[in-house]
Amino acid sequence: MLSYDWIALIITLLGTMFLIGELLVNMRGLFGLIGLGFITVYFSSYLSTDMFIVMMLVYFLGIALMIIDGKLINDGTLAMIGGATTILAVGLSAPNWVAGLYSIIGVILGGAASLLFLRVFKRRKMWTKITLVDQLSSEMGYNSLKESYQNLVGQTGVAMTDMRPVGTIQVDQEEYSAVTNGTWISKGDDVTVVSVDGTKILVKKLEDNETFTSS
Repeated sequence: MLSYDWIALIITLLGTMFLIGELLVNMRGLFGLIGLGFITVYFSSYLSTDMFIVMMLVYFLGIALMIIDGKLINDGTLAMIGGATTILAVGLSAPNWVAGLYSIIGVILGGAASLLFLRVFKRRKMWTKITLVDQLSSEMGYNSLKESYQNLVGQTGVAMTDMRPVGTIQVDQEEYSAVTNGTWISKGDDVTVVSVDGTKILVKKLEDNETFTSS
């Protein structure tokens, strides 16, 4: 079906756009089915039955990694690996480098285009931690929230999740989303709040020679 190499760009763009769109917005599987149709056309046009199955599995492994990141980890690492996996699957499936390049460009453009769905349809809650898209306004109590966050500077607490580098901490029996300065902190480690920028809380691991003062 893909008699011209450039058609691969259109097919992978639409397939990726609808599949990732299904992850971003709640369309009850409709976008997923449309995206699956386009991706099936792409792989079946270029590959034998055996390789078709293999590359479909590799492609959807990438999609699965994005889902796992959105639901469980929320730091973007697996999502990036998943994106690279989908690119690898379509690129290796192409019959020549031109079609492969078109396919890779299609995946990249499709992923970017899927973000447009966020402006139109109801977004899934699973991505709120990773995208931080909630609008913080004075009507929502943002000013008082910002002031309370400023009071956290210098306080100590406990990492409630692994921080790689984003995670959750507990200070004075309250839980907050926080980030480290590029270092990894394990769940259960004592931490101290270094600075607060708006609602962004920067923490570091509490060293053994420092005093733990959190209540």
